[in-house]
Amino acid sequence: MDISTDLDFAGTSDSHPWAAQFTVLTYAGGGYSLIPLRFFRDWLDLPVEHCHFQIGRCSALGVDSIAKYDGTTQSLRIGRFVSGGSRLRFILNGQHETRTISTYMFTIAGKDLVHPNPPQYGDSIIKNDVWIGDEVMMLGGGIIENGCIIAARSVLPPNFRSEPYGIYAGAPAKLVRFRFSEAVRAALLELAWWDMPLSWIRDNNTAFLQDLTADEPAALATLAQLLASRKQAAAA
Repeated sequence: MDISTDLDFAGTSDSHPWAAQFTVLTYAGGGYSLIPLRFFRDWLDLPVEHCHFQIGRCSALGVDSIAKYDGTTQSLRIGRFVSGGSRLRFILNGQHETRTISTYMFTIAGKDLVHPNPPQYGDSIIKNDVWIGDEVMMLGGGIIENGCIIAARSVLPPNFRSEPYGIYAGAPAKLVRFRFSEAVRAALLELAWWDMPLSWIRDNNTAFLQDLTADEPAALATLAQLLASRKQAAAA
């Protein structure tokens, strides 16, 4: 299995209180990422031996969630500070050829029958600071942009594309509204706070408690201060 995470990965923890439900990834700079046990499955609901998976620090997927792989070409990539609910389903491919006489996988029937190679979706990508509600199903090839919220039990169709900081709901999922004004969204994307260490977030924790919808000028001023702090930290 090809599983990757941030460069300061410090190993897994068997002593964490949630180790009975998750593989707990630890980091030298602090924080944890949580991968549910039995997460990597194939179409027979068996453990996957060959798969591509990436998860950033401080991201967690809820219990009983699975990523279903049916080959070695699919990849699920998850950024930092992603919060995933319980019983999520990432169906990374599972396609049948629809342009031929039948969609049936004839090889399963034996008798030396063959079927066309199934089409393949691209990578499934969840960027940073995304909140995914319980029982969401994401089909292959989709991209969830930074700061999005996906409502519980939504279905993200194949090759889904979101807007940053959008709230999506339904089956298929549709944009309900944006979390913030356009100017605040632009400032947040420029800040890209998720790239900063937890120590920087701790030093600026008060700013993370501010309601960015109450007063746009105040919100933009706070984000400008954070950006200046980020630049100062990078120059140090």
